[in-house]
Amino acid sequence: MRLIGNLRHRPARRLTQLYAGLVLYGVSMALMIESGLGLNPWDVLHEGISKRTGLTFGTVSILVGAAVLLLWIPLRQRPGLGTISNVFVIGLAVDASLALLPPGAPLPVRIGLLVAGIVGNGVATALYLGARLGPGPRDGLMTGFVARRPGWSIRVVRTVIEVAVLALGALLGGTVGIGTVAYALAIGPLTQFFLPHVTVPEPTAPPARPAPIPAV
Repeated sequence: MRLIGNLRHRPARRLTQLYAGLVLYGVSMALMIESGLGLNPWDVLHEGISKRTGLTFGTVSILVGAAVLLLWIPLRQRPGLGTISNVFVIGLAVDASLALLPPGAPLPVRIGLLVAGIVGNGVATALYLGARLGPGPRDGLMTGFVARRPGWSIRVVRTVIEVAVLALGALLGGTVGIGTVAYALAIGPLTQFFLPHVTVPEPTAPPARPAPIPAV
């Protein structure tokens, strides 16, 4: 199995980095929520559903992640350990963080929370992707569509998905604001900057043995 093969190469580094990234992702989401200045498209959806159902933000995140994972089946995507962990760890981390963060901060503090949340999210994304143990359900949905439709670009597919999710979340009452725009502009460059520094390198092939010299 590919997953086992990954864990045979630097398992301690991969697992530590994976779960550190997922926990940080949940914490960064909580910081953005507490800022009240806008969320990323998927979190706008999560918050909207949370407001409508009374479920906690983390619980909604878990349920949506599981539902998105079911969409992998017709796309023939294979989840890894990182994929399954993404569904549960982030939701638990964001609920725990929200329980610890004090509400009602003044605007300068809320701006600081937003900036810290966006930067932390970029670091977290790079950490869990760099562990090479499977993408998150939402990332896998995007790459699955691209793989099944070779003529579609990642940029177009991601844009369509994110706009649709954002629109639905806004209709449900999720928070859209300056933070939503800031996240959209910053998350790509931030992830691209941090990813090379934390990506676990692929195992190198052992050097080839020299061919034996034939006997004369």
